[in-house]
Amino acid sequence: MDISHVDYLVFQFINHGAVTFSALNPFMKLLSERAEYLFYLGIIVYWFTRIHRHREMAIIALLSACVGFSVGRMISHFFYRDRPFVQHAVNQLIEHAANASFPSDHSIGAFVIATSIWLFRKKDGAVWLVLAGLISFSRVWNGVHYPSDIMAGALLGVVSAFLMYQMFKRWSVLHQCVNTGIQLYEKIEDKIWERHKKDK
Repeated sequence: MDISHVDYLVFQFINHGAVTFSALNPFMKLLSERAEYLFYLGIIVYWFTRIHRHREMAIIALLSACVGFSVGRMISHFFYRDRPFVQHAVNQLIEHAANASFPSDHSIGAFVIATSIWLFRKKDGAVWLVLAGLISFSRVWNGVHYPSDIMAGALLGVVSAFLMYQMFKRWSVLHQCVNTGIQLYEKIEDKIWERHKKDK
């Protein structure tokens, strides 16, 4: 029994949950189609707390996402894989284009941001990691990814975040560039905020 066959058997088991536990389908569809926006919203909220370390975290998360998605895109070209619904009869609960399945972009995005948050804020990050796991799981449940797609995406997201965080800590040029960018933004922000207070 090869790995691809095991992957398909696990896919069938999870995807059949859409029939066995159909009451969960609206929640799973919500996770697959909307929950990723919570990560983008979360980064925006952290940024506007006006806490310097939160802003460092937001920039590292965005840089890590750029790395993760870029590598993921290259992998999808060299190791193209059809979506489950292209080759098999599946319980497909959400619409999706018949494009590359491996690795999962949703898993990359969710895990790269969740891991970045965890590296800066352990308690917050643990919650985000759970949400990332649920989103990834829902993609299999809804019939648009194999388990190996989301595992590869999750691994790529985690590794990208760890590497960028280590570069930020150890590479003074990157650390200085990030902080210079934040300082320039904060100078502009302070002027706008002061002007707003005077107008009131």
